[in-house]
Amino acid sequence: MITEKSAGAIIYNLKNKKFLLLFRKANEKYKESWDFPRGLVEEEDEKSTVEREILEETGIEVMKFIPKFREIISFFYRKDNELIKKEIIYYLIETIEEKVELSHEHNDFKWLEFEEAIKLLTHKSSKDILKKADEFLKENSKQKTLGDY
Repeated sequence: MITEKSAGAIIYNLKNKKFLLLFRKANEKYKESWDFPRGLVEEEDEKSTVEREILEETGIEVMKFIPKFREIISFFYRKDNELIKKEIIYYLIETIEEKVELSHEHNDFKWLEFEEAIKLLTHKSSKDILKKADEFLKENSKQKTLGDY
């Protein structure tokens, strides 16, 4: 069985208190979806993958990893009649940037408050990760790493 490992980010804007979601139209490779930036871990570590993917997919340069948040989702899918085990590691990222420059991979974006974002996300696993991120932010809103730019 083939195993794929990706890394991604739930991006939280400290200025407007909103989360960033990206939209991808359906194509021959993907179904239409609202989700978070992510990509395959290549020859770098998970955090470097997250930084690369955020920059490539959104143009956001100013970002910080919020300590102690690392969540994993796993699932199986078929590609070319082969079963693949997919693991996605999500980190929580804070930014003060609001401008987004989409790559060719996505068609739209939205900065949304939690309630709006949870409704718009396509996948249940993404909704679960967003709930964990929102709870984590509420519990840790007074820690020094948030907003220390």
